Amino acid sequence: MKKRTSRKSALSLSRLLACLLCLLGLFLALLAISGPLGTKSLAQGAGNTSGSSVWVGASYHNDVSPPLREMPAWSEYDLRRGGEREANENPKVPYRHIDTFDPVVQSWDASVFAGRGPYIPVPIRTFDGIPFPGVGCNCAPPDPNGAVGLTQYVQIVNEGYQVFDKATGNSVLSPRSISSIWSGFGGVCETGGSGDPVVLYDHLANRWLISQFAGASTITDECVAISTTSDATGSYYRYGFHLGSNFFDYPHLGVWPDAYYMSMNVFNSSGTQYLGPQPFAFDRSKMLNGQPATFVSPVGPLGGSVDPFLPADLDGSRIPPTGAPNTFVGFPGQATNPNYTTYHFHVDFVAPANSTFTTFANPPAAGFTALCPTSRACVPQSGVTSSNYLDGIGDRLMFRLAYRNFGDHESVVGNFTVSSGGVAGIRWFELRNVTSGPVTVYQQSTYQPDTTWRWMGSAAMDGQGNLAIGFSASSSSIHPQLRYAGRLATDPINTLAQDEAHLYDGAGSQTGSGNRWGDYSSLTIDPVDDTTFWYTNEYYSSNTSYNWRTRIGSFKLATGAATPTPTPTATATATATATPTATPTATATPTATATPTATATATPTATPPTQVIVNGGLEGSISPWVLSGSGAFYTNNGNYPHGGTGYVYFGVNNNVTGQVYQTVTIPAIATGSLTFWFNCSSSEGTTYAYDFLYVEIRNTSGALLQTIATYSNRDKTTPGNYSQKSFSLAAYRGQTVRLQFRCTTDFSLSTTFRIDDVSLR
Repeated sequence: MKKRTSRKSALSLSRLLACLLCLLGLFLALLAISGPLGTKSLAQGAGNTSGSSVWVGASYHNDVSPPLREMPAWSEYDLRRGGEREANENPKVPYRHIDTFDPVVQSWDASVFAGRGPYIPVPIRTFDGIPFPGVGCNCAPPDPNGAVGLTQYVQIVNEGYQVFDKATGNSVLSPRSISSIWSGFGGVCETGGSGDPVVLYDHLANRWLISQFAGASTITDECVAISTTSDATGSYYRYGFHLGSNFFDYPHLGVWPDAYYMSMNVFNSSGTQYLGPQPFAFDRSKMLNGQPATFVSPVGPLGGSVDPFLPADLDGSRIPPTGAPNTFVGFPGQATNPNYTTYHFHVDFVAPANSTFTTFANPPAAGFTALCPTSRACVPQSGVTSSNYLDGIGDRLMFRLAYRNFGDHESVVGNFTVSSGGVAGIRWFELRNVTSGPVTVYQQSTYQPDTTWRWMGSAAMDGQGNLAIGFSASSSSIHPQLRYAGRLATDPINTLAQDEAHLYDGAGSQTGSGNRWGDYSSLTIDPVDDTTFWYTNEYYSSNTSYNWRTRIGSFKLATGAATPTPTPTATATATATATPTATPTATATPTATATPTATATATPTATPPTQVIVNGGLEGSISPWVLSGSGAFYTNNGNYPHGGTGYVYFGVNNNVTGQVYQTVTIPAIATGSLTFWFNCSSSEGTTYAYDFLYVEIRNTSGALLQTIATYSNRDKTTPGNYSQKSFSLAAYRGQTVRLQFRCTTDFSLSTTFRIDDVSLR
């Protein structure tokens, strides 16, 4: 063996130094790509230590998925989750607001002022969305939101999604975990998906966007999938973006012609210190084509003194002016001179150093009182103690910030929750000319017409300029409900003069569950007619914890050209000067449900028949019931009747739908008491819901009026072990309607639902 010389040792050292220098050069090159590039002037919050330079990051992986309808409904990661849990902690944003007099309160009820009746239309249809456990989350809150496309509606929750036929409300793709979209993708998008999901429909390209955040020990990544076609059940271009080492919370996205824009509330990695909001832009053109894509953030987190903001999300076919920046609007939480801080985000993906994020305007916000800024959990519910009050989340704007270009002006509309008259009220606003300036507050108002608490709102405008807001409603005397209110473009400004309607009334209150509710809901516009609003939010069917349900519904404010409707007299027009003095006494919480007001179709006989249903025992034949679909069956000699020998049953096979209905006229003086016997047997487990039976009320044309109950494989027992179910149809007295039982099943394992001995008196 040769002895090593000092010369050889010196040569080895020089090689080592050369290697180190090469690695250092490579590191600096990578830093130039993914780290700060070119110092820029900061927007509001200048001086933060997070850096004032452009951040650029590339997708660490991108590919195209198989069609979602062919992928597993959950991922391996979903199966490793534990039991019931609170969703990722929603860290509190520092609150600096100082309460001042609110001069724009609408404290009168449009439905009773001056004797006018309610003008707002009832829902077109409502149907149940994804229930707890959200496929694989087993957590609260659900963070429900959704989007509507050409033929489909997609709902997303923590941590699942489902695709529906928007014309019928039928499920097109049963609930699937969001993480399953990234099966086989690798990284934390596959193994560490953690919720805060958003789904959008990019109507300019007819594509779907599905996103959620992800991470290992803390949330550091954003996972984004863009559909390859307008079919939400098809394949997706999948992306994973690593944003940094901080905790990136509460992502909300918006569609714009040049990018997908996103806001984040950023905290230190342990979630104990608020670092401020941060804006991001994703390269839309690359993502629509499945190419490697980058994100740009012209600034780091803006600092702990800057309030959260949202990006504008485009509605309507008229795009913003050429080259217009995306507009971000901030929550008016400043201690002095509160304002809707308006930012402009110019992004340049070719030369990222030219990207800017600047404060453009500071339109003033009317005074308001903060909603429970210390505890946050202050919204009462019927039948529970104060320890179970709900989180009002009054420290940020609610999703979405909806943008429209009307040609002669631009508008963005948004909302947040305030305290008014001792309850929670919805502060909504419309800003105009947000990209061109001067930015003005065209209208703003606090909607608090009575003593019901209203919060968790979502606002949007249709193509005519009519504005609607969907929200949660609750009080110590009612369970949480889904409602909506609206105004026509011709109504007096600063008013929701069309009154409000019930989309769906929950039958229970939430207990425990970390007091979490929301954390957001979603109101979107149908891109086909540009007039139909679609809203989704959560509710409870009974007093319990970790058993939330979700509801989806659609409605319109007007059809055709916007036309004036009767409005309150001059004394009732709430303007930005003061609360109207001609304020009627607050009325009790409306009892109307999300169903049409009963209208007598005929004069009932003096003694209506005791039994309205014909052949409720289903004996001898199915007549006059009407059966259709491959998932509905009748037998007169089956093995598992409740009484007699006949009954109807549903499901049995995979990927089927089927329904049975009877048209009934409910006398005006009937009790409206519906009962039936129900049984479910299944090869599925009881942890997740995959196969469903819906009990529905439809009009004589088949349009859905109300889903009064939803059952699934989670309700399974032994074959023939029936239980009686009871419901009130009093709201339909005097009407002719269809009572329908409808079933849908997924692609694996069988479930059978049985119905017998139906009675309606």
